[in-house]
Amino acid sequence: MGKINILSRSDEAFRDRKEAGRLLGEALYSLDLPQGDRTVVLGIPRGGVVVAKEAADILKASLDIVLSRKLGAPRNPELAIGAISEAGEVFLDQWIVSSTGADKKYIAEEAKHQSAEIVRRSKIFRKILPKTPLEQKTVIIVDDGLATGATMQASLWAARQEKPERLICACPVASREAVERIADYCDEAVCLRLPDFFGAVGQFYSSFGQTTDAEVAGILKEEFTKQMRHV
Repeated sequence: MGKINILSRSDEAFRDRKEAGRLLGEALYSLDLPQGDRTVVLGIPRGGVVVAKEAADILKASLDIVLSRKLGAPRNPELAIGAISEAGEVFLDQWIVSSTGADKKYIAEEAKHQSAEIVRRSKIFRKILPKTPLEQKTVIIVDDGLATGATMQASLWAARQEKPERLICACPVASREAVERIADYCDEAVCLRLPDFFGAVGQFYSSFGQTTDAEVAGILKEEFTKQMRHV
């Protein structure tokens, strides 16, 4: 199990994702991480990309997105039986597969469905910012909050296959269930606030509007321009 770093039990709401990202970046800065392209912050689309951008700016780290998707269980899509990576590789938790009764046909259909969403997002985003290699780098995966942790779990599974030197999960707020779920899949989990009562991620933000593909594209264009200045 990775180290769990909880900064507060507060249930105070963040103003918005940008504020949450800045506070998360400040917390991560204290970890003495490598600067520049040796550290990569991966945002989970869509809302997690806004948080990741602010954190990456403070860390002076590279920014990218993670397009892996969880494979949901039959009759319980929030429960991850595995994940599919951006490269199309499928990773399965055989114990959960067996316990949920997910057969080969179901897994193939679910993988096809999630792969289609990866392809859709890739067509939009990867033409703006090519995928960043993760091998031998410090990789921080960021979302705007973790309710069940299934999406983060899938992203950690996929990122681990690229052999990063260090893999960190970071989020502004999470449920206890989610933190315990993902701790086995990362080297360290950093959570700013772990409230005693957790209903939904949105309750911990004063402003929690839906992030659009256009907003994510704008953030990636800014990152591409920044990277080109340093080539």
